[in-house]
Amino acid sequence: MSFSFTKLALGAAIGGLLSGAAMASDLVITFDDLNPDKKAAYEAAVEAFKAANPDINVVANNGDREAHKSTIRNALQNDAPDVITWYPGNRMGPFVDAGLFMDISDLWSSDPNLSEKFNAIKPTMSRDGKQWGVPYSYYQWGVYYRKDIYDKLGLSEPATWEELLGNCDALTEAGVTPFTIGTKFLWTAAGVFDYLNLRTNGYEVHNDLTAGKIKYTDDRIRATFAKWEEMLDRCSFVSTHATMSWQDAISPFAKGDASMYVMGNFSVGQYKEAGLTDEQIDFFQFPEITAGLPRAEEAPADAFFIPAKAKNVENAKKFLAFVATPEIQGEWNKSIGQLPPNADAGINTDDKFIVEGMETLSTAAGLAQFYDRDAPAAMAKAGMEGFQRFMLDPSTLDEVLEGLDKVQEEVYK
Repeated sequence: MSFSFTKLALGAAIGGLLSGAAMASDLVITFDDLNPDKKAAYEAAVEAFKAANPDINVVANNGDREAHKSTIRNALQNDAPDVITWYPGNRMGPFVDAGLFMDISDLWSSDPNLSEKFNAIKPTMSRDGKQWGVPYSYYQWGVYYRKDIYDKLGLSEPATWEELLGNCDALTEAGVTPFTIGTKFLWTAAGVFDYLNLRTNGYEVHNDLTAGKIKYTDDRIRATFAKWEEMLDRCSFVSTHATMSWQDAISPFAKGDASMYVMGNFSVGQYKEAGLTDEQIDFFQFPEITAGLPRAEEAPADAFFIPAKAKNVENAKKFLAFVATPEIQGEWNKSIGQLPPNADAGINTDDKFIVEGMETLSTAAGLAQFYDRDAPAAMAKAGMEGFQRFMLDPSTLDEVLEGLDKVQEEVYK
């Protein structure tokens, strides 16, 4: 894999942020993705930064993502690197509140790339009115569907809840299960819950719930589950979903036994590996439920942060400014098939899903980080177990919600 970063390395500056002499010193960066495409994108960006800043000695580390989740707090409290990867939204909250991440609001306000081009994602990088990191990539969620089946039945993409239910009725009558899903590993059900909640109640309620500010037995959350029960009744899911992973759930989708999938854009490659073509699959935003409610979207992001105990803050900020540029954002995300948070960054216009994803997220009223990122780990685990239980037996709703309230009381003490 190659990157067209040469012009960046040879330029004297990007946006005036990389100019001027600096004292030679180590800049220690900790990354957390060993997948070949993600690893290569990170390494290429680091090499471009080094070429543009030959006086900075960069020590670029990388490791397993799951291990990173277990060790990051210890790293931040002890021998912290100068730059480290983590997640925006409520997931960064505990480290912000504990004083382990540095406030970089000054960088956001002084750098035109950040102050003008990251508006869509700025709220999820903010806490207490301040900004705490710089995102390098994100991707959309929504509904992927079998366009050929829709066309055969004369259906169109639904913009409203009633239109979706009508499509489901037509699909069921034709012998096609409306939705596929695999809830064996639980998080897929959280995607459905998030969208139902975002469309029923909005972005603030999503954030308040995952922050522990409102209960699961709140009438607003009950309204979300009422829509979910309606969905289970008229927009049925494949019956064996509890035994299937998200990859297993692609099989009925590819065979035409199911026609829609609430999923993230990372899944597109798997659909094609299962034999589907661009002509057979398409994408639409999850439909409106509450009329006029500002449309928020699921858009999990990855970001760089500066630990409060960083030793080389000046060069750490210089690296974050570099990562924020449209050139780096564009090349990084083209190579991994995701979206650049910088609105001026180039995208792969040959990929219709990337094009639709950019349109979806750039016009969103808010970007949720996904239930299991926005909620603390213990709450997310219990919540997702409850979501699956409800999907299997809607009559358990009261038990599920009351149980989640008890977990919430313990988790958010």
